Amino acid sequence: MNDRLKALADAGVSIWLDDLSRQRLTSGGLATLIQDAHISGVTTNPTIFAKAISDADAYAEQVSRLAAEGVSTDEAIRVITTDDVRDAADLFKPVYDDTDTVDGRVSIEVEPSLARDTEKTIAQAKELWETVGRDNVFVKIPATQEGLPAITETLAAGISVNVTLIFSLERYKAVADAFLSGLEKAIENGHDVTKLASVASFFVSRVDTEVDKRLDAIGTDEAKALKGKAAVANARLAFEAYEEIFGSDRWREIETAGAKPQRPLWASTGVKDPSYPPTLYVDNLVTRGVVNTMPEATIKAVAEHSEVTGDTVRGDYAADRKVIDDLEKLGISYDEVVQVLEDEGVAKFDASWSELQDTVTAALKSAQQGAAK
Repeated sequence: MNDRLKALADAGVSIWLDDLSRQRLTSGGLATLIQDAHISGVTTNPTIFAKAISDADAYAEQVSRLAAEGVSTDEAIRVITTDDVRDAADLFKPVYDDTDTVDGRVSIEVEPSLARDTEKTIAQAKELWETVGRDNVFVKIPATQEGLPAITETLAAGISVNVTLIFSLERYKAVADAFLSGLEKAIENGHDVTKLASVASFFVSRVDTEVDKRLDAIGTDEAKALKGKAAVANARLAFEAYEEIFGSDRWREIETAGAKPQRPLWASTGVKDPSYPPTLYVDNLVTRGVVNTMPEATIKAVAEHSEVTGDTVRGDYAADRKVIDDLEKLGISYDEVVQVLEDEGVAKFDASWSELQDTVTAALKSAQQGAAK
């Protein structure tokens, strides 16, 4: 096992892979990452699956069978993705058991088009949970305003949730509240909350992408000095809120039923600006009890370059608040930035779903044409 990755895991950061494919499963590549790179979970999204399914060889047999059955594109997507997630969940089951159900988790997302529809999100979350049929799966629900009650009701039904697309501190606090409400209802409904889990996926790099663009437009030395600082500051302040929420009397009451806290998950941690160190959003967000889900390139960069020096989140929240305050003084509105990012995030997820539909439609059509020859 790589020393740097082990050091990161030993510091309390669960290292998850932000990728999944049939090829990773069948080749043994994912099993190797679990064994050698301390990978303890997987996150997925429609873009990841579109890229995976474009590898025709890995899915050829299943696509041919689905094409012969005449299934629709969306039905094919459901079968293919839930099969991959189920197989990955089985692969991670030993990790799930060894970590007392904390890690060994695999995420699958509700359709992005449902991001503004509470009831349909709840219904699809239940369908995905039942279809995959594994306790160590997370259903991903976006943290839109309409997603908040869906998070509560999904948890209340005994379904573990990965809350995605969180950018703002206020929305993060609302997500944590939805989690607490969901667990309270789950307890009332008689569910075993010792196995019920959730992560709150706080997006990191996209904050710098948006803020840095605005800082470049201002162009002063003061503006340039703030580049690359907003994302880490924002995430650290989310962790400050986490400490407060999960130190409350309300949480302690829920905890007596055996519930585990909703862990912060650092998402979008691959750097977008090539001038930044590739491990920027890993090295500066090390603390116990969090998840960092990374593309494989970032995992490799951590293995080669990271130096874990202890906790880099706690201890100076005042300096993190000053970063946000200094941005406001330059005319960069925090509230406006995070709203832009949420709106863009939902739109990007929609575009990713369309890409996935196009990929699967093309694969089904090719299989049908091949069968007709």
